[in-house]
Amino acid sequence: MNYFEQITFRIQTGWERTKKTGDEFYLDGVALNLHSFYTALEKVFEIIAVNIDQTIPKGESWHQELLRQMASEIEFVRPPVILKDMRNMLDEYRGFRHVVRNVYCFNLSQTKMAPLVERLPNTFNNIKKEINEFLFFLEIRGKGNN
Repeated sequence: MNYFEQITFRIQTGWERTKKTGDEFYLDGVALNLHSFYTALEKVFEIIAVNIDQTIPKGESWHQELLRQMASEIEFVRPPVILKDMRNMLDEYRGFRHVVRNVYCFNLSQTKMAPLVERLPNTFNNIKKEINEFLFFLEIRGKGNN
């Protein structure tokens, strides 16, 4: 989780500097790091989908479907990777990532970013806990297969 800790720190630091100075260039950095936070999580979910579930969503809404897949139990394969509440929370970060990819940075709204930034420490701590619980499941399952 070191990578996620670093991104979280950068987001929080950039946010504080944005509020303190009003410099929108810090806001751009916050937006890019929020984008990176979700993208890195999605990469983890893709690895789980391919290597454990052996299926990854396809089509136009595959990003949303991947989140749903991670919040669902795959019978006889694995429990949910994340809880439904986490899925809903992460869906907001996914949606923001879409905005960052499709809107010029200077059009981003500090007001709309505020809830994502303010919830980030809680989101980070909870996702870390949920992924660690999933890793524990994999460890136990691995011991049972020996």
